[in-house]
Amino acid sequence: MTAANGKHTLFISDLHLCEERPHINEMFFRFTRNVAPGAEALFILGDLFEYWVGDDDIDNKLASGVADALMALSKDGVAVYLMQGNRDVVLGHDYASRCGSTLIPDPTVIDLYGTRTLLMHGDTLCTDDLEYQKYRAYIRDPRIQAQLLALPLAVRHEQARSIRTQSEAHKSTKAAQIMDVNADAVAEVFQRHAVRQMIHGHTHRAARHTADSAKGMLVRWVLPDWGTSCGYLTASLGADLRQRWLPSDATT
Repeated sequence: MTAANGKHTLFISDLHLCEERPHINEMFFRFTRNVAPGAEALFILGDLFEYWVGDDDIDNKLASGVADALMALSKDGVAVYLMQGNRDVVLGHDYASRCGSTLIPDPTVIDLYGTRTLLMHGDTLCTDDLEYQKYRAYIRDPRIQAQLLALPLAVRHEQARSIRTQSEAHKSTKAAQIMDVNADAVAEVFQRHAVRQMIHGHTHRAARHTADSAKGMLVRWVLPDWGTSCGYLTASLGADLRQRWLPSDATT
């Protein structure tokens, strides 16, 4: 991706959209109406939804509304990119097509206004959480996904709600540092992909981290989750990346 002068690119992740969080859903639609138009590209780096049971869930009103909003951006000239997260791991090309977007792999390297930049969801960096990494390998097995997607929709919804409840219970018993990134894993990924800038989500710990290396300073941006506040990262030609926040009292 190469940007023209005056253009900008947006990054968001971990919105966890679901019927139980109508305020966050509305903030997303405000973002697509008020912030995203005019951008060159919008990257959604995983967990757009709280859970996803398959692209064949065509009667899902929230998913349809999100697809319409992203398609409108695409038709307006914004290139939309979707990445799977750990909650919407079976989100596929069919839904991406409904959004007028491109489904990109995790990880993906882009040229962000002249800077080689690595994009990730971020869960693969949390290597200290051995239990989660084992589950991640299981749920991303194509054979397991095929078996799950063959189940009736009602069963898939029930399973997704159960997994969601179990996940929240497990997180409450884990030490906070286990669920954060591992420094060695971060360093290895920087080296393997030959980048000096990384953008990811997943940990819900929005921050800008820097580290020195033999090739210069390494910068790692962590995107915020859309919980009590809704944030995004913006990049533009000749300017530093900036973390911004949607006003909670927006009315348009």
